[in-house]
Amino acid sequence: MSLGLSRCLYRLVSQQPGSSRFLLGDHHCAVASPWFAPVMTLKTSAPLRAEPRKKKKVDPKRELIFRERLKKKLRRMEKVPPELIPIEDFITPTKCLDETRERSAPKLSFDESERRALLLKDWSRYKLKQHMAEVNAIECALEAQREALKELKLESEELYQAALKPDLFLFPLVHEGPAYTPPKPNYEAPDGKYNDITKVYTQ
Repeated sequence: MSLGLSRCLYRLVSQQPGSSRFLLGDHHCAVASPWFAPVMTLKTSAPLRAEPRKKKKVDPKRELIFRERLKKKLRRMEKVPPELIPIEDFITPTKCLDETRERSAPKLSFDESERRALLLKDWSRYKLKQHMAEVNAIECALEAQREALKELKLESEELYQAALKPDLFLFPLVHEGPAYTPPKPNYEAPDGKYNDITKVYTQ
């Protein structure tokens, strides 16, 4: 169709003398008009005959049957009780139930057993001294506090009553005890590698 239209337009343009001279190259000036444009530049596009898709007619009986089937499936699923997820932490592995697996204690020599017994006694004495030192320090601190409160009561009754009030900003108390080794400044802990074996349960 586009080829036939271009041929017709070529014949019409070629019959006019002014246009043929322009096409042959007599006129060097460009004329901005669609009547003097070359025929080869004319293009046509295919006709657009698209239309929206037609909706399929749905049978109402089929819809009712489909809905009934869905309702039946839902009823069956509701009848089945939900499957409980087992807590594997409370399940003892079978390999640990084997009574034949016993680890016998290593047999120590007489000198080694005596050395350990003496070491345990020395440790007990050290912990006893440490405990008595803490008790004495606490008793001394309480005695000093009582004497300070007596002197404060003689000086001012208002300050004495204010000293007896509890300190509301004392708790929550954050205390960090001593560590075996001092922490390294600017230390970045590496990301550990592990295999995730967590089981995923689906209903």
